[in-house]
Amino acid sequence: QVQLVESGGGLVQAGGSLRLSCVASGRTLSSYNMGWFRQAPGKEREFVSAITWSGGITKYADSVKGRFTISRDTAKNTVYLQMNSLKPEDTAVYYCAAALSRIPVITTYRYDYWGQGTQVTVSS
Repeated sequence: QVQLVESGGGLVQAGGSLRLSCVASGRTLSSYNMGWFRQAPGKEREFVSAITWSGGITKYADSVKGRFTISRDTAKNTVYLQMNSLKPEDTAVYYCAAALSRIPVITTYRYDYWGQGTQVTVSS
């Protein structure tokens, strides 16, 4: 089992920044890929970004490329999502997830473990 706890969400004006954190526990993560997804009201959950735990290989959705940066601190078992130049359309609940994979994973069904989510609201 892997437990994931997100934090760092909040209310920010358009153009602002937030950093989300996801602390993982329960299992060695060296064979895992960590992902961030988001879900806006009335919409399906969508991929945002992913990073492999061991090699730090990253992948981004086109909608966030150049604005968001995913990283991980292996000593702290924590994954981060730095979000800059935020837009109102970034408003959603953001979820951290873990999938057993050594390459970045973008599909929700591949993920075995999910956090509870953290709300991000961007005002115009």
